[in-house]
Amino acid sequence: MSVKIRLARGGAKKKPFYQIVVADERCPRDGRYIENIGQYDPLQEPVMLNLKGDRALAWLNKGAQPSEMVLQLLRKEGVWAKFQQKGEA
Repeated sequence: MSVKIRLARGGAKKKPFYQIVVADERCPRDGRYIENIGQYDPLQEPVMLNLKGDRALAWLNKGAQPSEMVLQLLRKEGVWAKFQQKGEA
């Protein structure tokens, strides 16, 4: 089983809202997930991003692979830098 950290879409048409979830890669985008680790709303000004950094770091250490967009969000929050530092030590 390969685990991914990715976005699950919610909200109305033309008004997206995303949850950052940890899910089996075989599950559909908005389907079953293992854990919800944050929210992302690109339409708010400024952009709303709530991320449980400790939980994201724990899943990265267990081998979860982030999607491209989630990787950008992790870099923005500084979680990816912490993960890289642990890998070097």
